[in-house]
Amino acid sequence: MSGSTFSFVAELWQHDSSGGWHFLTLPEDVADEICDIAAPQPFGTVRAEVTVGSTTWSTSLFADRKLGSYVLPVKAEVRRAADLAAGDTVSCQVRLAE
Repeated sequence: MSGSTFSFVAELWQHDSSGGWHFLTLPEDVADEICDIAAPQPFGTVRAEVTVGSTTWSTSLFADRKLGSYVLPVKAEVRRAADLAAGDTVSCQVRLAE
Protein backbone atom coordinates (compact mmCIF):
# COMPACT_ATOMS: atom_id res chain seq x y z
CA MET A 1 0.00 0.00 0.00
CA SER A 2 1.40 3.38 -0.91
CA GLY A 3 2.37 5.52 2.03
CA SER A 4 3.61 2.51 4.04
CA THR A 5 6.88 3.22 5.82
CA PHE A 6 9.70 0.80 6.60
CA SER A 7 12.82 1.37 8.69
CA PHE A 8 15.87 -0.84 8.50
CA VAL A 9 19.64 -1.00 8.83
CA ALA A 10 21.80 -2.35 6.00
CA GLU A 11 25.38 -2.31 4.78
CA LEU A 12 26.21 0.07 1.94
CA TRP A 13 27.92 -1.70 -0.95
CA GLN A 14 29.44 -0.60 -4.23
CA HIS A 15 28.53 -2.31 -7.49
CA ASP A 16 31.52 -3.63 -9.40
CA SER A 17 30.55 -1.76 -12.57
CA SER A 18 32.52 1.22 -13.86
CA GLY A 19 29.84 3.69 -12.70
CA GLY A 20 30.59 3.24 -9.01
CA TRP A 21 26.92 2.96 -8.00
CA HIS A 22 26.31 2.33 -4.29
CA PHE A 23 23.34 0.37 -2.94
CA LEU A 24 21.59 -0.90 0.14
CA THR A 25 19.99 -4.34 -0.04
CA LEU A 26 16.72 -4.39 1.84
CA PRO A 27 16.43 -7.02 4.59
CA GLU A 28 14.46 -10.06 3.47
CA ASP A 29 11.49 -9.42 5.78
CA VAL A 30 11.14 -5.81 4.58
CA ALA A 31 11.49 -6.83 0.92
CA ASP A 32 8.86 -9.56 1.34
CA GLU A 33 6.39 -7.13 2.90
CA ILE A 34 6.97 -4.54 0.16
CA CYS A 35 6.55 -7.23 -2.50
CA ASP A 36 3.22 -8.23 -0.93
CA ILE A 37 1.76 -4.71 -0.89
CA ALA A 38 3.44 -2.68 -3.65
CA ALA A 39 2.23 -2.27 -7.19
CA PRO A 40 5.44 -2.71 -9.17
CA GLN A 41 6.26 -0.42 -12.07
CA PRO A 42 8.03 -1.58 -15.25
CA PHE A 43 11.09 -3.78 -14.65
CA GLY A 44 9.89 -4.58 -11.11
CA THR A 45 10.68 -1.16 -9.67
CA VAL A 46 8.79 0.33 -6.74
CA ARG A 47 8.68 4.11 -6.34
CA ALA A 48 9.69 5.34 -2.90
CA GLU A 49 10.75 8.31 -0.81
CA VAL A 50 13.89 7.53 1.18
CA THR A 51 15.54 9.18 4.15
CA VAL A 52 19.15 8.58 5.17
CA GLY A 53 20.49 10.90 7.83
CA SER A 54 19.07 14.36 7.17
CA THR A 55 18.60 13.77 3.42
CA THR A 56 15.30 12.72 1.84
CA TRP A 57 14.91 11.98 -1.86
CA SER A 58 12.59 10.25 -4.34
CA THR A 59 13.89 7.13 -6.05
CA SER A 60 12.94 3.59 -6.95
CA LEU A 61 13.65 0.26 -5.34
CA PHE A 62 14.87 -2.27 -7.90
CA ALA A 63 13.95 -5.96 -7.71
CA ASP A 64 17.08 -8.10 -7.74
CA ARG A 65 16.21 -11.73 -8.46
CA LYS A 66 19.77 -12.88 -7.74
CA LEU A 67 19.66 -11.42 -4.23
CA GLY A 68 15.97 -12.23 -3.73
CA SER A 69 15.34 -8.70 -2.47
CA TYR A 70 15.17 -5.09 -3.55
CA VAL A 71 18.20 -2.86 -3.88
CA LEU A 72 18.15 0.84 -3.16
CA PRO A 73 20.57 3.15 -4.99
CA VAL A 74 22.24 5.72 -2.72
CA LYS A 75 23.33 8.81 -4.63
CA ALA A 76 26.77 10.38 -4.18
CA GLU A 77 25.11 13.53 -2.83
CA VAL A 78 23.47 11.51 -0.04
CA ARG A 79 26.69 9.63 0.73
CA ARG A 80 28.62 12.90 1.00
CA ALA A 81 25.98 14.54 3.22
CA ALA A 82 25.95 11.55 5.60
CA ASP A 83 29.70 10.84 5.28
CA LEU A 84 29.07 7.29 4.05
CA ALA A 85 31.32 4.84 2.22
CA ALA A 86 30.99 1.25 1.06
CA GLY A 87 30.99 -1.07 4.05
CA ASP A 88 29.26 1.41 6.38
CA THR A 89 26.11 0.39 8.22
CA VAL A 90 23.26 2.72 7.26
CA SER A 91 19.95 3.45 9.00
CA CYS A 92 17.31 4.05 6.38
CA GLN A 93 13.62 4.86 6.16
CA VAL A 94 11.62 4.01 3.04
CA ARG A 95 8.10 5.28 2.38
CA LEU A 96 6.32 3.80 -0.61
CA ALA A 97 5.22 6.52 -3.02
CA GLU A 98 1.60 7.56 -3.25
